[in-house]
Amino acid sequence: MQTVLKIEGMSCGHCEKHVKNALEEISGVQSALASHVEKQVVIEHDNDVNMDEIKAAIVEVGYEVV
Repeated sequence: MQTVLKIEGMSCGHCEKHVKNALEEISGVQSALASHVEKQVVIEHDNDVNMDEIKAAIVEVGYEVV
């Protein structure tokens, strides 16, 4: 399954890596591709992944899900 989330606060490749790493640590997430240019992250994940957990991981590393 694929989910796209809009994210505010990313400004560079380092920011993208923070988001990617945080999301890929979550069980059931296969991959995450963050883009500061597009202000989004594309997440490939299992159907039963908890979206609240995904959003919390993004907030925890310092970015806002919009």
